[in-house]
Amino acid sequence: MVAPLKVGIAGLGTVGASVVRLIAEGQLAARCGRSVEVAAVTAREKGKDRGVDLTGIRWVENPLTLASDPGIDVFVELMGGEDDPAKASIEAALKAKKSVVTANKALLAKHGMTLAQLAETSGVALNFEAAVAGAIPIIKTLREGFAGNSFARIYGILNGTCNYILTRMEQEKLSFAECLKDAQRLGYAEADPTFDVEGFDTAQKLAILASIAFGTRVDSDAIHVEGISSIAPADLIAADELGYRIKLLGVAVKTESGIEQRVHPTMVPKDSAIAQVMGVTNAVTVDAEGIAPITLVGPGAGGLATASAVVADIGDIARGARVAPFGRAVKGLIAAGKAPMQLHEGGYYIRLLAVDKPGTAATIATRLAEQHISLESIVQRHLVGPGSGPQGGKDAKTATGPVPVILITYATTEDAVRRALAAVQADNVISGAPQLIRIEKNR
Repeated sequence: MVAPLKVGIAGLGTVGASVVRLIAEGQLAARCGRSVEVAAVTAREKGKDRGVDLTGIRWVENPLTLASDPGIDVFVELMGGEDDPAKASIEAALKAKKSVVTANKALLAKHGMTLAQLAETSGVALNFEAAVAGAIPIIKTLREGFAGNSFARIYGILNGTCNYILTRMEQEKLSFAECLKDAQRLGYAEADPTFDVEGFDTAQKLAILASIAFGTRVDSDAIHVEGISSIAPADLIAADELGYRIKLLGVAVKTESGIEQRVHPTMVPKDSAIAQVMGVTNAVTVDAEGIAPITLVGPGAGGLATASAVVADIGDIARGARVAPFGRAVKGLIAAGKAPMQLHEGGYYIRLLAVDKPGTAATIATRLAEQHISLESIVQRHLVGPGSGPQGGKDAKTATGPVPVILITYATTEDAVRRALAAVQADNVISGAPQLIRIEKNR
């Protein structure tokens, strides 16, 4: 008879408590052919009521001690944080030849290569399905489900906070500031939301996906990052009229000059699968050789959603399954680098507040032509009410002020667009910073 797989859990927050509960329900034993039990736990506060029965489970005083505890086979790190104690604890567990399961994307984005090498050296598993897109099994899909396929592009909605804000802005015609405040009240956004709304959370997750898909070393610094704080109601209205929705996407694309990785607001066609993903839900689309694009959709956060991915990783270890953490041996991974932005076939949406004086339109057209940018359409509007300015309310202008002009370009490069807009700003014919959003066409 096979001995039970004994698990030690560091961190008993919402996710950790849910992992204890799911393991206690006993589904793993039936599906893995081996019983799994939580043998020991640790957390900041011992006596706190976590709504889960910890009777019979040993309490260990700190995560480092638990990581090397001889009474566990698997160390589950659910403390969070990109450095110690999470990093030191995982290193201790791997050196003690114990498999590790973590949901810690920040740690993997910063130290993933070091930890993966250590897991390989020790001959144990380092599993992290819960680190990206919550309950969506995207890590296993890329690493194992498509082990025989090459990838052209991976992209998706990887941050529920941003998707929630953009959904509310579109549906209720609210400003970014109003929606952010509500997201914080509901617990979807942190008191300091910068990491989420400026795209850094998405970039960390994209770096992990790109590594698995394209064989690159995890490097979130190689990613071009833009957030959603500049998105205005005017942009969402224009997107709607043009047949698009605005989503914050993380995109990794294979190009002749390397792997292009970027995070930015994107206009996606309303009839695309990714455009239907609303609220806090996540989605990832995979373009793999020989098959039509596949989109996986599901909850990207939350106690049970994240815990289900953690428990699935524990189940793999119980079965005896072990693969290279990033799909290839670490020595076979190449440096990501920051590949230049390629020609964007979908073109760009540009919103300017043009100064109402003779020669403004001609100046803008000249600067675009100098960069060989062709325009598909030009729309001029007058702002007449609240909510029309960049953040709505007090930012709104009337018809006597700068005039909103929306430009839609044909295919061009980002460098060309940014050079043209920098020249336009230097000419003092627009007010404030221009808005620039990529447009994705259906493929």
